[in-house]
Amino acid sequence: MHVIDSHTGGMPTRVILDGGPNLGLGSLDIRAQTLADHHQDFYKSVMLEPRGQAGMVGALLVEPTNADCVTGVIYFDAEAVLGMCGHGTIGLAVTLLHMGRISTGTHKIETPAGIVTVDVHDANTVSVTNIESHQIHANVTVDVPDHGTVSGDVAYGGNWFYIIDPSPLAVTTANIPALADLAIATRDACNARSIGGPNGEAIDHVILRGPDPETGAHSRNFVLCPDDEYDRSPCGTGSSAYLACLAASNRLNPGHEIILESVIGSAYQASYQPGQNGGVIPTLKGQAWIMAESTLIFDATDPFRKGIYL
Repeated sequence: MHVIDSHTGGMPTRVILDGGPNLGLGSLDIRAQTLADHHQDFYKSVMLEPRGQAGMVGALLVEPTNADCVTGVIYFDAEAVLGMCGHGTIGLAVTLLHMGRISTGTHKIETPAGIVTVDVHDANTVSVTNIESHQIHANVTVDVPDHGTVSGDVAYGGNWFYIIDPSPLAVTTANIPALADLAIATRDACNARSIGGPNGEAIDHVILRGPDPETGAHSRNFVLCPDDEYDRSPCGTGSSAYLACLAASNRLNPGHEIILESVIGSAYQASYQPGQNGGVIPTLKGQAWIMAESTLIFDATDPFRKGIYL
């Protein structure tokens, strides 16, 4: 299996160029569901140790259904198939440029959540214009066992988020274990109460936001991903969901650019324009770097060829 690894703001992306399962030629959301339902061994073996690493997201290249798109892609981590991935799209664009499959300029990429646009500025810098993002519910209160009551917004940016702003814990690297415990418990509490999307969609990510007085950024976040790892990047779909919340509460005007940071200090430049269906069209600018180009080998005699399950 031929793969190229990159990282976007510290968050790794593994682009699978060949060797993935045959998902057919249906719509990308149907192919993504096929991957989720029938090929867990594939995506877990690619993401889990010893081949993968904590926090890594996979990007499986597939044929797009829209001829205007340079590729289709299905994203996943070790736990779930994702609708969209912002940091992964930046990493994918940098990878396609590295391969010579695209040039600098504007390109469309098809994802299960919809078609997104990338503006490739140079070998490392990419702007992603995401799908329309929405705040679904504001100020939803949840009782979280062992943590007390929290209040947050439910929003969609390509994945489903519960966003706590401000975080009851300082968003610092020293607090990462405590932030993870709170976020996992919050996600579990939300899903136990069926707090999520309008059609029963479960919360798959939790964001805890706090101020960053040192750099002058708008805010810094801790983002819990479905595999219980934290996002080293500021999270593209999470930033999109957060922009929708800022717009809905009149805290950010269209076209006004802000800096959103991750818990480790990597940053996106973020802004939005009004969407056609009451949400926002987010644009996120970040940087990615190629780390490795390699061939993964799955030896039938390897006891850990399907990954290490703990």
